[in-house]
Amino acid sequence: MTTQTSEQLFQRAKDFIPGGVNSPVRAFRAVGGNPIFIKSAKGAYLYDEDGNSYIELINSWGPMILGHAHELVEKAVADAIQSGFSYGAPTRREVEMAELIVSMVPSVEKVRMVNSGTEATMSAVRVARGYTGKDKIIKFEGNYHGHGDSFLIAAGSGVATFGSPDSPGVTKGVANDTLTAPYNDLAAVQTLVDANRGNVACIILEPVVGNMGLVKPLDGFLEGLRAICDKEGIVLIFDEVMTGFRLAKGGFQERCGVTPDMTTMGKIIGGGMPVGAYGGKKEIMDCVSPAGPVYQAGTLSGNPIAMAAGKAMLTYLNENSSVYTHLDRVGDTLIQGMKANMTKLGLNYTINHVGSMFTLFFTEQQVNNFEDAKTSNTELFGKYFQAMLKRGIYLAPSQYESMFLSTALTDEHIQLILEANYESLKEIIA
Repeated sequence: MTTQTSEQLFQRAKDFIPGGVNSPVRAFRAVGGNPIFIKSAKGAYLYDEDGNSYIELINSWGPMILGHAHELVEKAVADAIQSGFSYGAPTRREVEMAELIVSMVPSVEKVRMVNSGTEATMSAVRVARGYTGKDKIIKFEGNYHGHGDSFLIAAGSGVATFGSPDSPGVTKGVANDTLTAPYNDLAAVQTLVDANRGNVACIILEPVVGNMGLVKPLDGFLEGLRAICDKEGIVLIFDEVMTGFRLAKGGFQERCGVTPDMTTMGKIIGGGMPVGAYGGKKEIMDCVSPAGPVYQAGTLSGNPIAMAAGKAMLTYLNENSSVYTHLDRVGDTLIQGMKANMTKLGLNYTINHVGSMFTLFFTEQQVNNFEDAKTSNTELFGKYFQAMLKRGIYLAPSQYESMFLSTALTDEHIQLILEANYESLKEIIA
């Protein structure tokens, strides 16, 4: 397999783009080597600039539930383009999308469209602060909510201490208003709430974490957060940018039966186009300008092309619940096969899995939080990534990411992935 063209493009890119990429994980620094430059995608495959093809398990970090370039979404985009690209004015599709989202997501009574998951989470936190009149937020170690200042905070020396900036450019003032707890640790959350009683505006989390690898909530964790928020008047925000419409048509909140006060969404509601949204209870969302005093705006919010793609995708998912049955079957089959491979090879690595999302952690320890995830052998993961890549399987280029499956994966694809998985594991432990 030659990657000469990708190598040349990467060298050119480094002269004009910081690090040669427009998002850090794409640089392959966590797995070694240089990034593959993609030319096109269709169904379950990516095709690079050198003509190589890969069965891929990222699906643009989640939105390609139906696989790449699905004809339904392609047609919706092609039809919408005929009427123009952007107006900076209201359109019918925005209303139809809002109605569709409200009908599907349990927590959402009103919704505001934005352009990315980062915009959605930043805006949701601002609205929660405006609604409650409180300043502080609680987030969780290893949960990624985009690159807003409030979210780039590492844990302090203890669960009751203030965070410290995790990136240059994040001020100490922002850090002081961001409290950080270990994921799946209700006692730590209660300690933070007790130490900051009357000052916590919201708790924000990924209900299923996808950004320290896939980590599931332990039994009672989400229910416990709901109870704390109800008792203390704190807004509970589920960041379902990854899980929304992927794990169930109403998001993970439908699947787990816990309803937050606000939900952030992205990726899937654009069918792959740049988009995001946040929504929640009517009384909270009515704080957003122009209905209320909390300002948030965007020229491209509700972009007609993104709305067309998203409406096509969500309508299909809403009308075809068999999609989720199919995705769960694909996920179960793949994970069972990977576990069988590890048993044959005498390995005991950890696989976390929910529906069409999973992560193979190179650790024998159970992974319930970020500290657990960090016990993984990241060097071994890098070798595994490269071994899979040369066998035509494209994985997320980081141990700390989830994989995402699509309905485009056939039984034949699954068999090819499992064969590559076995041979790659055998190679790296030899």
